[in-house]
Amino acid sequence: MGVVIVDGALTAVGFVAALESLSSDDELRKYKRAFPLARKGRDRFLGVPMGRVLELARASAEMPLPQIEALLDSPWHEARVGALTIMDVQARRPTTPERRRELYELYLRRHDRIDSWDLVDRAAAHVVGGYLADRPRHPLLALAASESPHERRTAIVAAAYFLEAGECADLFAVADALAADPDPEVQKALGWALRGAPAQELEPFLARCAPRMSRTALRHAIEKLPKAARSRFLDAS
Repeated sequence: MGVVIVDGALTAVGFVAALESLSSDDELRKYKRAFPLARKGRDRFLGVPMGRVLELARASAEMPLPQIEALLDSPWHEARVGALTIMDVQARRPTTPERRRELYELYLRRHDRIDSWDLVDRAAAHVVGGYLADRPRHPLLALAASESPHERRTAIVAAAYFLEAGECADLFAVADALAADPDPEVQKALGWALRGAPAQELEPFLARCAPRMSRTALRHAIEKLPKAARSRFLDAS
């Protein structure tokens, strides 16, 4: 099948066709070892090296929004990675407020297709966090209260975006809501997000919330703190 072009960008059909031409059985075996859902038959992989998926997505950065949504609907994991990478590229570059809103709304409307930790991490920071940077952040607390662990992970990954501007309050609000989250992938993201906060603001937060956090999240969160502070929080947890 040839690559189909629309306005200079790959269509969803063309993108998947290009992926199929790059697949290999060796790579498919690697994915099945790395992704438990693939081993259980609950996620489908073509077997395309992730570097090639990202390369193809960046070359398809002009893909129209309806085609991106069609790509999100693909059963193939690499196709959904491609869709979210295209969204991330479009959100990072100079664009119109309308397009930022469209990307944000597409991400939230089709969160059912963003159903693994790597898919969340592909675009949550700039598509969701970037859109909310100059807007009220209450949608993140709604995501943090979701029954879906992937939506909860979106909340904390998106909130970490605000650290670029030196803002911690909303990150800490989301982290407080997720401190005792039962999902290990949410806890990992929680720790990684908190790790980026300044020590003088992170330590008072941890003094309140560390006892509710998993050891994994806490160990990630305290990585950049002085040794004495790390020991204190680990001993108190």
